[in-house]
Amino acid sequence: MILSSTERKGDARERLLARLLDAYEEALPSPAVSLREIAARTQTSHALLRYHFGSLSGVLAAMLKAQRSRDNEALFEAAQQGSFDDLVVAIWRAYTRPEQLSRVRGFFHVVGLAAHSPEDFREFIDSLDDLTKMLASLAEREGLDAKEALTLATVTIAAMRGLLLQEVLTPTAHSEDAVTLILHLKDGRATR
Repeated sequence: MILSSTERKGDARERLLARLLDAYEEALPSPAVSLREIAARTQTSHALLRYHFGSLSGVLAAMLKAQRSRDNEALFEAAQQGSFDDLVVAIWRAYTRPEQLSRVRGFFHVVGLAAHSPEDFREFIDSLDDLTKMLASLAEREGLDAKEALTLATVTIAAMRGLLLQEVLTPTAHSEDAVTLILHLKDGRATR
């Protein structure tokens, strides 16, 4: 079987992405490092990184998408056995672990870039609804109609991302209490 150059390029890109993920494990390179520094750490050339990902931002977006996809698979498995509330807490715990800080910072960096140039980050942007869809499915399973479930999931994810941003900017904030409040508001029983 003969592969087209596009298929070979895709395979090479996937292999290079796997090397990046192995080199950085759960973390992301800082946006302050150069492609040359990333290439040295992954034992490749910066020219290959530029060819397959376009730029440092492209490397970060590809790594984040792959890491989030892997995280979402684990969260999806947990969601099969749990409730909407269980998944919200699991998401929060997954992304507030100290070893996730570089990824959370990287996420907001890439989101900021995508806000200015969405056409360059379409694949990343399209992947952002994965958790919303999972939460909406659980909310439907718990009795909400499809529209209400999607609205609840969208607002919950937006609130959690806002709280994650607050955690990055002001780590002494009490966001865990805010997640509890989100869950209480979902049930119509806000606490004072």
